[in-house]
Amino acid sequence: MKTNRRCRALLAVSLNLMALLFSTTAFITTHWCEGTQRVPKPSCGKEKKTNCLNYSGNETANETNQNVVHYSWETGDDRFLFRYFHTGIWYSCEENINASGEKCRSFIDLAPASEKGVLWLSVVSEVLYIMLLIVGFSLMCLELFHSSSVIDGLKLNAFAAVFTVLSGLLGMVAHMMYTQVFQVTVSLGPEDWRPHSWDYGWSFCLAWGSFTCCMAASVTTLNSYTKTVIEFRHKRKIFEQGFREEQNFLDQEAIKYFRERTEEERAEAGDLRLQCLHSCSPNRLHNTQL
Repeated sequence: MKTNRRCRALLAVSLNLMALLFSTTAFITTHWCEGTQRVPKPSCGKEKKTNCLNYSGNETANETNQNVVHYSWETGDDRFLFRYFHTGIWYSCEENINASGEKCRSFIDLAPASEKGVLWLSVVSEVLYIMLLIVGFSLMCLELFHSSSVIDGLKLNAFAAVFTVLSGLLGMVAHMMYTQVFQVTVSLGPEDWRPHSWDYGWSFCLAWGSFTCCMAASVTTLNSYTKTVIEFRHKRKIFEQGFREEQNFLDQEAIKYFRERTEEERAEAGDLRLQCLHSCSPNRLHNTQL
């Protein structure tokens, strides 16, 4: 029983730790959603000679590159390029078309005014989600390494399960609220940011993987608590049943002993009366003769 309970506790701690690592990584990264944005190509210059528009129509020997597009009203999508972007809870970063590297903007500033309250609720829920995961992880570690008795371990187990379930619910709500805010921002956000195409990134997968590990840890903890309580009650029932049977056996033995003792005392009393009668009879006969 003790070995099985320890194995279940180790499994719950491992799942809770994975959920904590996944959620923290997703919270601080900017790859919840990623895709491309359709933006006009910049003008060609001395520093920019590829993926640009040549409005002047003058070419030099160094500008005979196929990526240099001559401006024409009939070029259509050749006047645009698709730059890569990725967005997280805090920042939205896109490829810098005028230089190397990326430029980032606050996603809170990009969100529509009607959705900023929901976004802040999502942020607060994410923070509470991580904090409750830390509390649940600490209680599980205490139950695993420092519980001196089964009762203390059950109490810690119960509190850890409650905190883990609450954290999982908060995490689910936070992920759903952020997804809603992002979808609204795609439609109503700034025109220079609106994606042409997008999909969910690896941070989003880590967030929901954290939720899955969190709920698995809570289920494992509840299962360990329930199974330990059932085993404890079963052993207590067996002990009480055995004690009752032993008590009944002792009662029957005592009743049998007292019955036998009573019968022996009655027999002894009867023998004493017979002896008295025999001893008294000759004396009576002698007195009668006299």
